[in-house]
Amino acid sequence: MQKFADIQAAIIDLDGTMLNTAPDFLVAINRMRAEFSLAPLDLTTITHFVGKGSENLIQRVLATDFNEAEVTRHFAQAMASYQKHYLAINGDYSTLYPEVLEGLQALKAQGLRLACVTNKPIAFTTPLLAKMGLSDFFSVVYGGDSLPRKKPDPLPLLQVCLDFHLAPAQVVAIGDSSNDAQAARAAGCPVLIVPYGYNHGEAVQTIESDGIVETLLSAAQFLLSRKNPIISSSF
Repeated sequence: MQKFADIQAAIIDLDGTMLNTAPDFLVAINRMRAEFSLAPLDLTTITHFVGKGSENLIQRVLATDFNEAEVTRHFAQAMASYQKHYLAINGDYSTLYPEVLEGLQALKAQGLRLACVTNKPIAFTTPLLAKMGLSDFFSVVYGGDSLPRKKPDPLPLLQVCLDFHLAPAQVVAIGDSSNDAQAARAAGCPVLIVPYGYNHGEAVQTIESDGIVETLLSAAQFLLSRKNPIISSSF
C-alpha cells in the first residue's frame, strides 16, 4: 500500500492493544459497586463498556442498575470510588498481549518515533506504562484527559503529529477499536487494527481500517515490508 511507504512514527493505543487491562477494570468497578450494595458485573459485560473514557465507563456501569436520573445523582460518588479503587490496583491484574515488547522493539529498530494515545486518564496511564516496562518506548504520552477532546475525536492524534513535526500521512495509528479508526480517519492517519482487543463487543472486521494485524510485531513487520518489497508481506 502506497500510503505506508513513508511512515515515520506510530501512535499506539493502550487498553486492548498493548495491555489486557480488563481484569483491573473488573476489580475496581466491582469494589465500587460493592459500596453501592450492587451485585458484581462479569468480565464480558465490563469489557464491552471499555474504550470511551472513564466517564462513559462509569455511566454505563451505573445504568445497568439505575435509571438516567439516578445515574446522574450517583455519578460523582461512583467516579470517586472507582478512581480510588483503580489507582490502588492499577496494573496488578493486567498483562501484556503477545509480542507487544517485540513489536515495540521492532518499531523502534526501524527508526519510528512512538506515541501512546489512550482514553485512560493520564493519572492511570503514566504509572501503568512504568509498571509494565513500557514507558521508555514512548516520547509522547496522552491520556483521555490530557487534551480538551479524546478519541474518537482526531485532536490527540493531530497533536502527536504536531509534536513530531510530521504530516498525518506519515504517522500510523495502531489500535483495537472503532475509536482508534475513527480518530485516525478524521486526522488523516493510516490505521492498523489488532483483533484481540475490546472494540465494545463488536467484530473488528466491521471497523473501517487499512488492515488487521495479528500482533504489534506483525504490525512492525508489515510496515517494514512496505518500505522494502523484498520482505514478505504476510501479516
